[in-house]
Amino acid sequence: MSKSRMPLVLGLGAAGGIGYYLYSAGGNTKAAQNKFESDVHKATADIKSALPGSSPDASKKLGQAGSEAGAKLDKAWQQADKQASQARHNAEAYVKDAKAEALKAVDKFDKTVEDGASKAKSGISSWFGGK
Repeated sequence: MSKSRMPLVLGLGAAGGIGYYLYSAGGNTKAAQNKFESDVHKATADIKSALPGSSPDASKKLGQAGSEAGAKLDKAWQQADKQASQARHNAEAYVKDAKAEALKAVDKFDKTVEDGASKAKSGISSWFGGK
C-alpha cells in the first residue's frame, strides 16, 4: 500500500497561507490574523450573495413563480378534464351506435330465420294435407 500524499499537500498549503498573511502583515501576527478574518468574511459574503434566493425580494419572486406554476397546473388539469369528458362522450356515442347496429343485425337474422321456419313449416304441412 502506498501512503496518501494528501496530508503533505494540505500541510504545505496551510504553511503557505500562514506565510502569505505573515509576510503581508510585516511579521505582525495580530495584523495577519485580522487580515485573514477580513478575507474570510469577504469570501463568505461573496459566496452568500452568489447563492440563489439570497436577495431581499427572492421570497416575493418565489411566491410569484409558485402562483404562476399553480395557474399553469390548474389550466392543464382543466384541459385534461375537458378532453377526458369529450373522449368519454365519444366512447358512449360509439357504444350506443354499435349496440343499435348489433340489435338491427340480430333483428334481421331473427326475421330471416322466422321466414325460413314458416316456409319450412308450410312445406312440411303440405305433405300432410295442411296449408
